[in-house]
Amino acid sequence: MNGYQLITTITERTQGAWKPSPGSVYPTLSQLEDEGLVERDDARGRRVLRLTDEGLAYVAANANELADVWTPFAEPERETSPDYSSLKPEIGQVMSAVWQIVSTGTEQQRRDAIEILVGTRRRLYGLLADGDQAEGEGDRP
Repeated sequence: MNGYQLITTITERTQGAWKPSPGSVYPTLSQLEDEGLVERDDARGRRVLRLTDEGLAYVAANANELADVWTPFAEPERETSPDYSSLKPEIGQVMSAVWQIVSTGTEQQRRDAIEILVGTRRRLYGLLADGDQAEGEGDRP
């Protein structure tokens, strides 16, 4: 597959819940290529990537972990835990955005991203600090 085909496949496989951007897919593919896990194959007149022998060995050795990536997108899980099913894909989207800023952003964008992430981390810990309050009771801004 090429990068565009990977984006399309991921989007279809997750029923649109996760649509990675080219700015996150292509740097990831370059990293996998640098690590020797994938290689380019231009033989058919178009640039596609395929797993190397080392990549195939990695996939075989980590099959369960790799399969778990798709778990949040499985329909039964969406039905049984609607409160949490969108959390993991959102984390993936945030990580993609952060990676884009790290790899292609300006220094100012990187500084702003750090500020946003620090604030977000504090707010998330704030949720835990609130404890198990009844819904609507003691809401914080």
